[in-house]
Amino acid sequence: MKNIEIFEESKKYMPGGVNSPVRSYKDVEITPPIMKKGIGAYIYDEEGNRYIDFVGAWGPMILGHCDEDVVKAIKDTCEISIAFGAPTELELKLAKYMCTTLDNFEMVRMVNSGTEATMSAVRLARGYTKKDKLLKFAGCYHGHYEGFLVSAGSGVLTEGIPGSAGIPQENIKNTLVGQYNNVENIREVFNEYGEELAAVIIEPVAGNMGVIKAEDVFMEELRRLCDKYGTLLIFDEVMSGFRVSYMGAQSLFKVKPDLITYAKIMGGGLPCGAYGGKKEIMEKLSPLGPVYQAGTMSGNPVVMAAGLAALTKLHDNPKLYEHIEALGTKLKQGLETIAKEKSIPLVVNRCGGMMTMFFSDRDKVSCYDDVMSCDTKLFKRFFTHMLNSGFNLPPSQYEAMFLSVKHSYEDIEKFLEAFRSFEY
Repeated sequence: MKNIEIFEESKKYMPGGVNSPVRSYKDVEITPPIMKKGIGAYIYDEEGNRYIDFVGAWGPMILGHCDEDVVKAIKDTCEISIAFGAPTELELKLAKYMCTTLDNFEMVRMVNSGTEATMSAVRLARGYTKKDKLLKFAGCYHGHYEGFLVSAGSGVLTEGIPGSAGIPQENIKNTLVGQYNNVENIREVFNEYGEELAAVIIEPVAGNMGVIKAEDVFMEELRRLCDKYGTLLIFDEVMSGFRVSYMGAQSLFKVKPDLITYAKIMGGGLPCGAYGGKKEIMEKLSPLGPVYQAGTMSGNPVVMAAGLAALTKLHDNPKLYEHIEALGTKLKQGLETIAKEKSIPLVVNRCGGMMTMFFSDRDKVSCYDDVMSCDTKLFKRFFTHMLNSGFNLPPSQYEAMFLSVKHSYEDIEKFLEAFRSFEY
């Protein structure tokens, strides 16, 4: 079947024809290609078209599609075990590996998704501090848990409004929305609500409003305020973990979090998540403590095997990150040069293997308000041009592109050539 035939048929059985909204390509008004195969840096649709992939399953495929070591681990494991809902040695191996190779990660609880990791970390923080309020930041996405789907109100200090239908106001009454990279704003929030704040959750390198790295002074003040008021600092590294470096985004700052959440890369491409941190906090989880969280498929042996294979390969081969850094530098510099030559309003933000092209005439893009000034119509034309040129990019101005170790300098040159041919 052709892409459009499969998509139209899918609409009969799945809302919008998809199982996750952005896949519908609604914002760019294009029928999405229906993917069938992925090898290395390339993916192929049902019609046999090849694309150089800069989405990478939205981040997990840092080793490229169907990495041979990850595939072997999956095959070897699923021949003897798929699921037990019982303890296995594989979950011990991955837990021990993460706790011994990562900073500030003394104990871990495995879950099945990034959303599950972040919502569980917040519950744990509330149970540990015996406080209720949560501070998140406009533009940061932490999954579809009701307490996170909050839109900022009209004031600088806001208790938020529901960001989705189906969420009662009372379910988000304890969620505050702050301004990313705004030091004065967080001081005001803590001054008014500090005694009630159980936790602050932040993407230290935001990826869901496009790639924006938190500023050092902002992070240092956030840590200071959390310490002053007995508030836990949660780093959401679902996207940045093992991506901007093996140690993740926390390695980019002087401050350290109390809890960290992971997903995506740590599952080798399979559904996975985890949250962890200081032992004294993690021991509040059931069965040791009063904070309940459970999951039948948590620690699934096939997923644990895939994750262990992926993390071991990344940890033992630091040159893989050097390769991604070199490619990212070349791509960013090339895009900026071409944009200047063609007078295209463009700001390129990159951190490790994460990058976003913001079509904006601002000098920099460092917060949600900056992102909202982007020219989405220009992005739409750019996206269509790149898709027709054989590139799979995120179909939204507000998402991150991802590099893998399987991308080559030739792939980067082709990307730059395609951008140069874009008719602005």
